[in-house]
Amino acid sequence: MATHNDFGKIAEDLAAEFLLKNGYTILVRNFRFQKAEIDIIAEKDNLIIVVEVKARSTDTFMLPQEAVTKAKIKSIVSAANHFMEEFNKNQEVRFDIISVLPDEKNNLIIEHIENAFEALDAN
Repeated sequence: MATHNDFGKIAEDLAAEFLLKNGYTILVRNFRFQKAEIDIIAEKDNLIIVVEVKARSTDTFMLPQEAVTKAKIKSIVSAANHFMEEFNKNQEVRFDIISVLPDEKNNLIIEHIENAFEALDAN
């Protein structure tokens, strides 16, 4: 496994821990539908929270959350719709991004961006 894949897995684990510590219930990780994947699907306050985890070793070129393109949003929304139908969920859905970046001392910093995008952004 490549180093960036290891870092991505570490970032997803950190994001899941962060969510659990903040009162979220993790429903599923790495949910796949067709070619799309949702990193984490959680629940809190009767909302379904769809979380895209973005990790970068540096923010020199772009912030992690800036890597969530319109095409990526479209695939996440499609997978989220499938999840909601498959598991017969009828709650409101919120789309969040958790970015993970090392600071100058190589400590990993987590930023949770709630309501980072809406399903309408996929159009």
